[in-house]
This record gives sequence, C-alpha cells and structure tokens, in this order.
Amino acid sequence: MATTDAVLERVNAEQLIDLCGSLIRIPSFKTEETAVARWLADFFQRRGYEVELQEVDPERFQTIATLRGAGGGRSLMFNGHIDIDPLAQGWTRDPWTPIVEGDRLYGAGSYNMKGGDTSMIMAAETIRESGVRLRGDLVIACVVGELQGGVGTVHLLERGRRTDMAVVTEPYGAHNVITTHAGVVEIAISIVGRSTHITRPQYRVDAIANAMKAIKALRTVKFRHTPRPDLPALPLLNVGCIIGGRGRDYVMSGPNYSCDYCTLLVDVRFLPTQTSQTVVEDIRAALDAVRTADPQFQYEIDVPPPPRFKALRVTMEPTDVPVQEYIVQSVIRHYRDVTGRDPETVGTVLPLSYAGDDICHLWRAGIPCVLYGPAGLEGTAEAPDNCILISEMVLATKVLALTALDVCGTAR
Repeated sequence: MATTDAVLERVNAEQLIDLCGSLIRIPSFKTEETAVARWLADFFQRRGYEVELQEVDPERFQTIATLRGAGGGRSLMFNGHIDIDPLAQGWTRDPWTPIVEGDRLYGAGSYNMKGGDTSMIMAAETIRESGVRLRGDLVIACVVGELQGGVGTVHLLERGRRTDMAVVTEPYGAHNVITTHAGVVEIAISIVGRSTHITRPQYRVDAIANAMKAIKALRTVKFRHTPRPDLPALPLLNVGCIIGGRGRDYVMSGPNYSCDYCTLLVDVRFLPTQTSQTVVEDIRAALDAVRTADPQFQYEIDVPPPPRFKALRVTMEPTDVPVQEYIVQSVIRHYRDVTGRDPETVGTVLPLSYAGDDICHLWRAGIPCVLYGPAGLEGTAEAPDNCILISEMVLATKVLALTALDVCGTAR
C-alpha cells in the first residue's frame, strides 16, 4: 500500500497538461513524426531511460524508451502512436497551441493520440520519480505509422523487441477496457481504359465511367462472413478517394482527352470470422462479374495501396483478446482500485471497436495485450477543435501506473 500511495500521489494534472501541450506543439502527421520522436528521445534521456531511436524509413524515426528493472520480473510495454490524423476544416482555435478550457485540453492530435501518449509516459514517470524500483522492464514505445496500419509497431517487433505483456493507450476511454477490434484492409483499385481526343469518342474506353461501374459493384459485394452481435455493422466498405487522368501519373492538364487510368482507394472493416484474404477475394469476385458483362472493363488491385497515397501500408487483422488474459484482468482490477467500481465496458465498445489498432500486431506476435487509454468528448475524434479530457488522462495514468507495478513487480 505504501508503494501504491507513493506512486499515485505523484500523478499531477498540471504535469500531464504540460507534457501533452509540448507534444501538441510539434506537428507529426503520418510519415512526418521525426521531430516529435527526437523531442521524446531527449525527454527520456534527460530522465535516465535507455533510449533507442529506431529508423523505420529513411530519416523517419520512432522512440523506444526503457525504464530498466532490477531483474526477475515480467516486462510490460506501453505502446502509443505519435502520428496524427489530417486536420479537418473548421478549427476555431490554433491547432498547434494547446488551450485548456475546464476539463478539456484542445490541440491537434490531442485526442488521437497524444493524450494517450502522455498518460503512458507519465505513468512511467510517476514510478521513476517515486523511487520505486520495478523488477521487470517497462518499455514505452512511441511508434510511428499506426495510421498506416501499424508500420512502427511491426518494425519494432521485426527487430526483436518483445515484452511479456502490453497496453496500447488508444483513446477508447479511461472507463473502458477493450479487447476486440475489427480488421482493416485498404485497397487501391485502378481502372484501365483507352484515352482519345474529345472528337473521337467512338474509340475510347472511359476509365472514369468504368470506375462508376466499379463503385456500384463495390457497394453490393457479398462478403462471406458470420455476423457477430457485438459488431453488428460489420463488414463495412468505404470508397474514400478517387483520382483519374491520362496515364498512370494521372496527368490532369488535358481534359480534352478522356481518362485512361482511374484509381479508387477503398477501406474495408471486417469481422474476426473473416480474413483480409477473403475480403480481397470477395471484392475480386464482384469486379470479375462486371468484367464478364463488359469485356472492356479492366482493373488492377494493389493491397496495400502504392506508397504515394500514404494509405495503410500494413493490414490490421481483426483481434479478439480473451478477457481472461492477465493483462486485461490487471487493468480491470486497478481501474477498480482507483475508482471503486467496475469499468463501464469490457470487451467491445462501439463505434470505436470498428477501428483497427496496434494490438493486432502485438497479439499475433504472442504478446497478451489490451486497449486502455484516455478519450476526449464523444463523437469529436475527427472534428475540428478536438480535445482530450484532462480527468481521463489523470485516471488513465493512475491505472497504468498500478498496472505496471502489478505486472513488472517491485524490487525490495
């Protein structure tokens, strides 16, 4: 109890605001995370952590910090991504200036997921500052490219970084303990046509017109799946982007010529009873039916989409971690210790479980894991002026710190 009290009494809202504010001030869109990675490396080095700057792509770095244990305990990873979503139109505040209004901290990326990054970092800091020595190692993985399917977490796993358990601090809400999420696959479907001058329409094969046929087919794909009551909307398919022009570089300087290359970017969210392979097979079957009806309809599929689109580079398979896993029960237990009640949700929370995240890679690498992290206002994740709730960061920090003490153990 004395150890627990020594750690919990160091959780400080002002320190959380300061750290999260510092992260907000550094833009870190996907593929552009290096500046914040270097800032974090300096933050951890000045506090005595072992720090590794991993180069995921040329000149693209992520930060892996380790609070080294005394030995003999289990290791734990806190995992959070430092890439942020593109900004929506309509911001009324400067997105790069953190602003506190009541319980809300506004700023770009605060919701997804610099608030979660802050909580996991400060959970480690409260342990370090309290003077408590863990037995096992506590690894704080500030990864890039989760918004591209998890390229940073895949990179660290491929380089042999493993822990006995992990918590991913995505913004599922500090009152929820989540173990289930959909699979996510993104696909580029390119329609190949024949370009002619506006005066010779009889010789053309219009890629844009045929792309419209593809979209109609995609909206009626018959996916092979077994429904799940806790994920009732799945499978979901969205045609999110379309680009066309002349040639494979989509040259748009000649609208007097018909389009001969048109690409659709498609996102599919799918059930644990499906795989990314069956999803792509079902989409091919729908497009092949169009080609059978119209031999001039020709298409190509790239999974994942070509890098120039900055879409998902890695497929996220659906994940369903058993609630009985020790790490899941540890977070539940310590949420109860802090709040005096059970979590509001354990397992699936909608619509958030329709999203993918990095536990899919950790779980498939044999690491028991769970989703637990602070959120902002409901329904505002993609909105302008999005924010993180300070009270959620405080609660999540406390629960994460107690979970680390439990999993890693403390040295005498």
